[in-house]
Amino acid sequence: MAKGKFQKWLEPDGLLLLEGWARDGLTDEQIASNCGISTATLYNWKNDHVEVLEALKRGKEVIDIQVENALLKRALGYHYDEVTREKTVDKETGFSCLTVTKKVTKEVQPDTTAQIFWLKNRKPDKWRDRVDINAPGAQSTEDDPITKSLKETIDAVTETNQDT
Repeated sequence: MAKGKFQKWLEPDGLLLLEGWARDGLTDEQIASNCGISTATLYNWKNDHVEVLEALKRGKEVIDIQVENALLKRALGYHYDEVTREKTVDKETGFSCLTVTKKVTKEVQPDTTAQIFWLKNRKPDKWRDRVDINAPGAQSTEDDPITKSLKETIDAVTETNQDT
């Protein structure tokens, strides 16, 4: 392996390329492969050259935020417009003459798996799988305000669905 191979990756174009690969979601292993080096060498570069570390962090930060936003959107549910276009045929001439555009607003229901994942990671003290029941000040699930709120929400949704 050529000595000083990292020099081209410390130049602005090289750092921009590293950042772009990280932003595209490539792993450190894939980035190392693209550079023609081993993963261990990339880790050494990150330790020895702060510019490489910062470029990779900047790139990964962007994609991490996009994934967080997508997870949150999925957890809360959302609406979107579906647009379809259909051509109609003139019965007399047989030619297509008019395009009919239909716009329908659709709803994606909140995803409980995404909600659980979000809460377990954002509020592990309340949402982790294991609860230390011997912990001082521990609440039973019946006294937990979040559990009460969820039960009330489920009851309200169930009532609404039964009325329709």
